[in-house]
Parts: sequence; C-alpha cells; structure tokens
Amino acid sequence: MLIIRNLIYWLILCSSLIFLFPFMLLASPFRDGAHKMARVWVGILNWSLKHIVGLKYRIIGAEHIPDRPAVICAKHQSGWETLALQDIFPPQVYVAKRELFKIPFFGWGLKLVKTIGIDRNNRREANERLMKQGLARKNEGYWITIFPEGTRLTPGKRGKYKLGGARMAKMFEMDIVPVALNSGEFWPKNSFLKYPGEITVVICPTIPHASGSEAELMEKCEHLIETQQPLISGAGPFAAKMPSETV
Repeated sequence: MLIIRNLIYWLILCSSLIFLFPFMLLASPFRDGAHKMARVWVGILNWSLKHIVGLKYRIIGAEHIPDRPAVICAKHQSGWETLALQDIFPPQVYVAKRELFKIPFFGWGLKLVKTIGIDRNNRREANERLMKQGLARKNEGYWITIFPEGTRLTPGKRGKYKLGGARMAKMFEMDIVPVALNSGEFWPKNSFLKYPGEITVVICPTIPHASGSEAELMEKCEHLIETQQPLISGAGPFAAKMPSETV
C-alpha cells in the first residue's frame, strides 16, 4: 500500500508540474505571477502528501513569524521543506545549488521564481551572487530562505553553519528566523518512498540583524536550531539512533 500511495504521489507531482509549467511561463511577466503558480503546485503536492501518503506536519512557534520580510535559516534534511516552507511563510526565494536549474521543468521553474543559484565550488562567485541577487529579491519584497549547513543531512547529523545567511541579514537589514525540523525521519534523502507520520517544524524566536556580528548571528541561529533538534527527534521511522554529530 505504501508503494502504491507513493506511485500516486509521484504521478501527481510529475503531471501537475508539466501541466502548470506553461501557466508559469505565461504568468512570469506579471508581478508575483510565477510565484503564485508555483504556490498552486506546492499546494497540490502538500495536499497529496497529507491525504494520499499520510504525511502531515505541525508547527510550533508560529507566533515568531515576523510581519516583515526576513532571512529564513532552516535545517535541511529532505526535499519536504522546500515545499512546506512555502506554505508556512510568505512568498520567498531560495538559495540553491545552480546545478538544479538543469533539471527539466523543475529547474526551469526554479529560475522563473527567481531562485538564487550559486556554484558551491566557487565560494567567491557564490558570495557575490548571493549579495547581488539577494538584495534584488529583498527590494522586490521577498523573504529569503537559505539552508546554512549547505546541503541535506540525515537526521542526527550536524553540519558546519556557513555565514551566508547572516551576511545577507546584516547587509540587507533583515532579521533571521531559525527553523528546526525533523522531515528526514519520514522523507529519507534520495528516497523514492515518503512515509506517513507527522513532521514537526519549530519556528524559533527571531534574531534581530543588529544584535551582533555575522559570526555571532549565525552562532545564535545554530544554537536555537540545534537546541530544538533533539526535542523533536525520534518520531519517524528514520530517526537517528545516536546523538547528533558534526559532519
């Protein structure tokens, strides 16, 4: 039954993406047009995950969402958060590896919604692009979502928190919203199968952009996220069996 439900989910994902992509193209010249169509697609997928796969989510700390655009710094365990965060927060752009743009339809859609694509092998160019495109997106009124550890990590793993998010927060005068989650316990990295259950998302207190240096801001962000991770771990079939370790 799990395999059948996942097959239906993947069928919906692929068919809806191909169907909606022309509408994204038509809507892209209009303000927020492509984003609105992308949110329709995200809504379809989140509905499918909830009602077909049986994968739901709950939010703790929704009252911490500020009333103006901010930099969202989130834990990254699976592809789930790239969908769900668009449901939880106002219109946003992601910082993602540039290779994703090469994926037919999906990658093209990322470009249409103004994703900030960076080359992770060229740090200097990545930082320049992050600052230039990030400022443009901020001026357009978008929130900016970044995964400070840089890549997806399995539950229980802890990566090095990079300063890109804090650097944007300082330069663009945007506060930081740290987000902890346990999606990888139900949506394993590179897995075809998604598993039923309830993902927990913790929105931590906002970190004011003027409350420290770049390093201090990211240290606060890391502390808030990693303090929450053990409290929400252990709920899913792929939960870590050992305490968090840095990779």
